[in-house]
Amino acid sequence: TNQISGGELMRVAIARAIVQNPKVILADEPTGTLDSHNGEIIAELLITMATPNCSVVFVTHSRDFALKADRIMYLKDGCLDVT
Repeated sequence: TNQISGGELMRVAIARAIVQNPKVILADEPTGTLDSHNGEIIAELLITMATPNCSVVFVTHSRDFALKADRIMYLKDGCLDVT
């Protein structure tokens, strides 16, 4: 059978998005299905993609990943907290 893991699917989806040279990347838990090593690689890649020509917005439960962002917004109980 030709099946790939969730992590492999995630990496393929990210690669397909990056190849298109997007102006905006929306990533919902982009490291959620990855082991810590590959998660770190993807986190660093997404952070470096954020340029004046490309905005990167990601949702994560990973505090370490979030702390790499230029700006953090917290959503708690339906309320947005901008820090």
